[in-house]
Amino acid sequence: MGNDLSDILNGLANGRVIPYLGPGLLAGAPIPSDLPALAETLSSQVTVPHRIRRNLTAAAQYIENFKHRKTLKDLLDKTFSVETPVHPLLLDLAAMHLPLIVHLWYDDSMARALAGQVSWGRIQGLSQSEHFGHWTGCYQADGQEADAAAAEQWRTVLYEPWGSLSPAGNYLASDSDFVEVLTEIDIQTPIPAIVQELRRDRHFLFIGCRFNDQLQRSFARQIMKRSSDRHWALIDAPLSRNEERFLREQNILPLSLPITELAGRLAA
Repeated sequence: MGNDLSDILNGLANGRVIPYLGPGLLAGAPIPSDLPALAETLSSQVTVPHRIRRNLTAAAQYIENFKHRKTLKDLLDKTFSVETPVHPLLLDLAAMHLPLIVHLWYDDSMARALAGQVSWGRIQGLSQSEHFGHWTGCYQADGQEADAAAAEQWRTVLYEPWGSLSPAGNYLASDSDFVEVLTEIDIQTPIPAIVQELRRDRHFLFIGCRFNDQLQRSFARQIMKRSSDRHWALIDAPLSRNEERFLREQNILPLSLPITELAGRLAA
């Protein structure tokens, strides 16, 4: 593991390792840090059938169908507007001016970590129910909309495939949101060209991610396409059988390493 950690630190320093950040970075924070917890949070505010109360995409679809899309968006805004401290690791990553950071959750913590940096922006996945025909939206650091050409000039691209609370409350959350994207993702249509370019021959470092559901495995698999053949995942907990199979198939080495240890090494 020592060699792997050295390789990770060196790869981050020279921009060859792409952090892929998941909801587990929020563990202990007052907002949901996994899909079932978010489903329960939404279900506690709107009556949802018991059988889907821990299924995020199904619960979100039910709310969208019976209470309107705006209700779902308002609930997600409310959930992720709760003030949370920015994890020190995110501040360290922001200061490294990495070419690409992937953030697969709805909070805006990585964007807040980048707020003091220059020349960065974000690209977010868009719901077809709200932005039909447009898979992604680009935003400058100040939240103003930008075009894809502008993104090519940014020093750091923050890619948020499922959207985010800020700057415009874009969310992929319901069954229909994900069906639209997953129908096209195998041919890479929903993945921005700049992301496809920046991932080429680079390694991914998964932090705060688990792969025990098909949705997260599908996005990781497609976002990693045509990158290198060596990656890492910080998972300081037992792996499920599905996770073990996925990590093996994708050449992702699991490291039983606390996030705090990586943060401490980066800070040093």
